[in-house]
Amino acid sequence: MLQFPAWKVLLVFGVLIWGVIMALPNAVNMSNAPGFLPKKAVNLGLDLRGGVYLEMEIPATEVISSRLEVFARDVRSAFARTSDRDPIFFQPELRGRTMLIKLSRPDADGNFPVEDALRRLDRINSPIEGGLGGGKTFDISRAGPDSLLVSVSSASETAMLQDALNKTMTIVRRRVDPDGVAEISLTPSGTNRIVLEAPGEPDPERLKDLLSRDGRMTFNLVESSPAEIASAQAGVIKPGFRLLEGPETGPLLVREIPEVVGSDIATASQGNDDANRPQINFRLNANGARKFYETTRNNSGKLFAIVLDDVIMSAPRINEPIPGGNVRITGSFTIEQAQDLAAIIAAGEMPAKVQFLDQRVVSSTLGEDSIESGFRAAIVGLALVAVFMVLAYGLQGMFAVFSLMANVILIFAALSLVGATLTLPGIAGIILTIGMAVDANVLVFERIREEQNNGRSLWTAVQAGYERALVTILDANVTTLFAAIILYTLGSGPVKGFAVTLAFGIVTSVFTAFVFTRMLTIFWMKAFKTKSFAV
Repeated sequence: MLQFPAWKVLLVFGVLIWGVIMALPNAVNMSNAPGFLPKKAVNLGLDLRGGVYLEMEIPATEVISSRLEVFARDVRSAFARTSDRDPIFFQPELRGRTMLIKLSRPDADGNFPVEDALRRLDRINSPIEGGLGGGKTFDISRAGPDSLLVSVSSASETAMLQDALNKTMTIVRRRVDPDGVAEISLTPSGTNRIVLEAPGEPDPERLKDLLSRDGRMTFNLVESSPAEIASAQAGVIKPGFRLLEGPETGPLLVREIPEVVGSDIATASQGNDDANRPQINFRLNANGARKFYETTRNNSGKLFAIVLDDVIMSAPRINEPIPGGNVRITGSFTIEQAQDLAAIIAAGEMPAKVQFLDQRVVSSTLGEDSIESGFRAAIVGLALVAVFMVLAYGLQGMFAVFSLMANVILIFAALSLVGATLTLPGIAGIILTIGMAVDANVLVFERIREEQNNGRSLWTAVQAGYERALVTILDANVTTLFAAIILYTLGSGPVKGFAVTLAFGIVTSVFTAFVFTRMLTIFWMKAFKTKSFAV
């Protein structure tokens, strides 16, 4: 208990030196430091830095409806004619959370092929994603002599919402922070809600516009006949086409079935054209590049529309085959618009359109006041604890003060290491940790005092003090650590920030109080042959 071999001393000092290096950017500007040193301070949360808070919801009905639309396309393929089976003619009818499949033609005996349809649907009805027990994604049952009803069970709905939540969070992060440097906080809330905190962002409307877009990107051939366009504007649309328009193209007839879709896009970014005007550059993957080349090779002279969320962004004329898969969109974009559109295209299509439930803009002035108040509170708290410890325990109290300072440094080092975001409750957690960190020292020192009063020598009193206080220290800190883990698991936003700093503070306080303070005590006793402590 009182032995500190060389390797253990080196390990303790190594941890402390690492903590100082990691925490240094929080105290001084490290932008010009050598490359091997950290340069980034702890991220400041929304309540400290200011910015935008958005709470979003993914409508369950829309998620289910979207999945039923995809299933309807699978049903079309399953009911189609093949070399060994006849087609089944049907008409799908989406009804929000259910789909009615009405068979439209009886067989030669005058009966509708309901049993055959059920068998085919069962083959394409996949198991619930991530589910146990072998349940199917859709519940399919008879709804009459010529119809089937497709619905979603509660277990399947839960799995769909979880999948949609995960995909939406990924897409939101890619759109808001395409470069991965914006320090945003994205937290799930319940089964279908997301809380976005964007420190430093001044405009909530820009974020809402960025996130309200579906992000569905397609490349469609165009019917440019003036007569066909005029007929479509009059309400008579050519089968297989849709009438769309764009800010620079006007109304155009585009084919319903696209030649290239968003999943064929590998990367997208904002760039500049030959006149240094903002444009959007993107690269297609191998499959997309092949389809793009074949389309441009076989449709020379036609217009090729680039469509985003049913708006034609551009419709260039195909002059020659375009190999390589490198495409660009030009237009009257600002740099910010081009960056946002590139982020939307690169992030991909939303599984469902999000609804905004709450938005707030936090002033940075409030954050600065909070930082100053928290800093003052931490300094005052540390000073008061230091004065009490020195007055109560003398030299041992000084060792405890050194361990408290090391504790605060290690907390900031841990926050910097994991990229955690420091919030106002997080500062409260640090201040609370300062008060809690001294508990372990007090327990040990009181034990040493009792052992000395019972007539033991200093060395045996110190050993007994640390040995007998260990169980109590671990019990108190492990219990608090469990509470911090529960807060982090069940909480969100500021509650998580408090839990993170509290958890780090518990771990570092046990290390500094039980290892660092003990090491200082042993070094002093060996160096000065101390006979007793004034405790």
